[in-house]
Amino acid sequence: MKYIQSEQAPQAIGPYSHAIQVGNFLFLSGQIGIDPGTGDLVSGDIKDQTRRVLANIKAVLEDAGYSIESVVKTTVFLTTMENFAAMNEVYAEFFGHHKPARSCVAVAQLPKNALVEIEAVAYLG
Repeated sequence: MKYIQSEQAPQAIGPYSHAIQVGNFLFLSGQIGIDPGTGDLVSGDIKDQTRRVLANIKAVLEDAGYSIESVVKTTVFLTTMENFAAMNEVYAEFFGHHKPARSCVAVAQLPKNALVEIEAVAYLG
């Protein structure tokens, strides 16, 4: 087991790692739209936050030697399903032709009052 902490992603706001590698699997902790340079949640709408979340995920993946194409599963947490279509638009642009398995659920609240959080599992085979 190997713990991954990326210098390109925002520092964890709790006692957890950005990711843990077990064999060829990489389990990424949920990311919210925190700007790694400021430590603040990005201002803007669901699209802006989703872009930042996915950029944070990409940074963790790359620091661990993985890529977007390595992602096999994501879980998306939204504070309201009214944001689903806008989040999905950015998500589709980010992953392009690659379509990992995904779940999406609505939750009451996220850390720092974020609108979206995404976690991922990647496999390097």
